[in-house]
Amino acid sequence: MSNQPNTAIQLPSRRFCIAPMLDWTDRFYRYFARKLSQHTWLYTEMVNTGAILHGDKMRHLRFDAAEHPIALQLGGSEPSDLARCAKIAEDWGYDEVNLNVGCPSERVQSGSFGACLMLEPQLVADGVKAMRDACQIDVTVKHRIGIDKVEDYAFVRDFVGQISEAGCQTFIVHARNAILKGLSPKENREIPPLKYDYAYQLKRDFPNLEIIINGGITTIEQSLDHLNHVDGVMVGREAYHNPWVLTEVDAQIYGQVAREQTRRGAMENMRGFIEAELASGTPLRFIARHILGLYQGQYGARQWRRMLSDATLLKNADWRLIEQALDQIENSVALREPK
Repeated sequence: MSNQPNTAIQLPSRRFCIAPMLDWTDRFYRYFARKLSQHTWLYTEMVNTGAILHGDKMRHLRFDAAEHPIALQLGGSEPSDLARCAKIAEDWGYDEVNLNVGCPSERVQSGSFGACLMLEPQLVADGVKAMRDACQIDVTVKHRIGIDKVEDYAFVRDFVGQISEAGCQTFIVHARNAILKGLSPKENREIPPLKYDYAYQLKRDFPNLEIIINGGITTIEQSLDHLNHVDGVMVGREAYHNPWVLTEVDAQIYGQVAREQTRRGAMENMRGFIEAELASGTPLRFIARHILGLYQGQYGARQWRRMLSDATLLKNADWRLIEQALDQIENSVALREPK
């Protein structure tokens, strides 16, 4: 448990967050994201309570101290299990524990957690209260605005009202319905229409709660527009596929002095971390897959992706492969420039 927070540091607000994304927001991606933005709130992949209570805690909970502020997202519904996991999260040094009430996958439903819990608000409230009683860190909830054909604003308003009475102060609102049968998780992120006005109305109806909006947000400009109506924004796949967008966050969202950053410099800032991981036995491919989007939209992006996803090149590779990829891009750019 070497990930204790520095309690002397005032944590930034949740004005900008990266969504928890299964198989994507692991500790390697989060470390990379933190090098691009010092203030963005980071979230783990969803971890179910059983994996924490009965599985490999180091595998599921390990993170680098540089990742703060960081939240652990839990999947589960049994209040006593959620309470135990919230305490474990606090002991491991997390800054927040978040309850997933938004995932629509049938696999999650079979475990009676995720979006289907919106139909059981009292159970969610009991879980939130148990978690808050067990730990001192923030307990937050991520949810949808409705289930299946239940599209009335009153449904999500009453859900938030009931959960807030259990002590939850922060709600991350994915502004789409969850379709529990018939749509894949991917389709659930794209097909149900976005209703940002529902999240805006929640903020008007509950002005003392922290309301964070999620769903379909891809630019800093969109984020700033949403921040006229709610307290924070949560960005998902855009922050993964086009991570360079994160370099705008500290200045544009948090009002900090802009840092001069280059893509090569960002990778050089990762070097010590990468070499330490390689020395401990981590294959480079575990890290490389998360940096493939670094040159998104730039000349050389395809070359970068090709080199760092080539299984033959990655086999037994070390830092030098990344350096070679950086050099090749710079050489290619130099050849294109007029003499």
